[in-house]
Amino acid sequence: MASVLDVAEYILTGRGPMTVMKLQKLCYYAYGHHLAWEERALFPERFEAWANGPVSPALYSKHRGRFEVGPGDIQGNPDTLDDGERESVDLVLASYGGFSANQLSQMTHNEAPWVWARSRSSVSSMERSTEELADSDIFEYFDALTASNP
Repeated sequence: MASVLDVAEYILTGRGPMTVMKLQKLCYYAYGHHLAWEERALFPERFEAWANGPVSPALYSKHRGRFEVGPGDIQGNPDTLDDGERESVDLVLASYGGFSANQLSQMTHNEAPWVWARSRSSVSSMERSTEELADSDIFEYFDALTASNP
């Protein structure tokens, strides 16, 4: 199984430099869609319901303090992704890759997994939360989304 760092490096290798916020959101969307399509997690690391949307603390630790990252900055190994994982990430990049970091962040703010995690944590709108997004919520949301957009 790949790690979030491997997926992030795969994205950066294919797409080039981008903001860390955009990278976080693309990893989240890849995770959610892969979970729905393959019925298995894309990587074991979790996402937390931070103020600007879902964030993987494991990935954040690799880019903390930076605005933008490029290939080689995350130090993951894109070769660890299997064919199904690469296909999921590629499909997500084709669908979501053209959105800005802010657009992706705003999209997550309207989606149940992040909204429910924020609600469980009872934090204010701009307060950081360490509440994890539940895989069951992510699967339910993305499975319904996938079913409505074949």
